[in-house]
Amino acid sequence: MPAATCDGDSRAEIVYIPFALMNSSDPVTLTRDVEAAIIPVGERVTLKKGEQAQITQSLGGSYTVIVNGNMFRIEGQDADALGMTATAKPASTGAPVSQEHLEKEIWNQLRSCYDPEIPVNIVDLGLIYDCHIEPLASGSHKVAVKMTLTAPGCGMGPMLAQDVQNRVLALEGVDDVAVELVWDPPWNQSMMTEAAKLQLGLL
Repeated sequence: MPAATCDGDSRAEIVYIPFALMNSSDPVTLTRDVEAAIIPVGERVTLKKGEQAQITQSLGGSYTVIVNGNMFRIEGQDADALGMTATAKPASTGAPVSQEHLEKEIWNQLRSCYDPEIPVNIVDLGLIYDCHIEPLASGSHKVAVKMTLTAPGCGMGPMLAQDVQNRVLALEGVDDVAVELVWDPPWNQSMMTEAAKLQLGLL
């Protein structure tokens, strides 16, 4: 099946996702009102307590659900509305962090970010163009990330960028994170890793 990818640019490539890859489950009943973002436009709405939600993807700590025929993204911090338990944030150790170790942890965090419509992380999708770490006088670090989207008109862009910023900023040894959305070069399917292409049935 084709992913309902952001279609603000008619030149965007469509990624076809086998139905088996969608993490479909029995519908759950929302236990409370919860804020969600409409996919792919990114507009914030409130889903009401008692509505039925079909979870189609639960990767990277956030949830993609279908409610009344429309697709939404619910953040991990609101997992309780779906009857789930949010993942606890690791406690700080206070130990110094080397830049080499930090770089590995940053890439691990980036790999925990997922496009809400495609079950592949944004690193394997080829959306991260650059990640630069700069030491700060305080002993901490500043991180600058350049990333793109599968289509320039995608309304989910600000939300994905915020997700990247939040996850990297949560790391020990990081005090400042700047995420820039860029469009050159334009994204295409050849930028995906072989593992991503294999997962999406493109090989």
